[in-house]
Amino acid sequence: MRKYEIMYILKANLEEAVRQETMDGLHAIITNSEGTIENVNEWGLKEFAYEIDDEKKGYYVVINVTANNEGIAEFDRLARINNNVVRFLIVKEEA
Repeated sequence: MRKYEIMYILKANLEEAVRQETMDGLHAIITNSEGTIENVNEWGLKEFAYEIDDEKKGYYVVINVTANNEGIAEFDRLARINNNVVRFLIVKEEA
């Protein structure tokens, strides 16, 4: 198990319930793969420096997790195909 920091951006026009459901689904990917989520930091709605897919704003979330390779690979796969996720970044933290 390694420590990771994952930052993802959700579409700004999502309703609160849909946003929370999407976040819970993404977090469940990690916990279902025997990982743990240490910290969830919601940065909230921020304006982009440039447009991404005709979007000018996004809802930023940063999570710190401990996960195995399979959990991170599954998060990567499912975040890519989720229409509510604008962008995401997974960074392995140094030990």
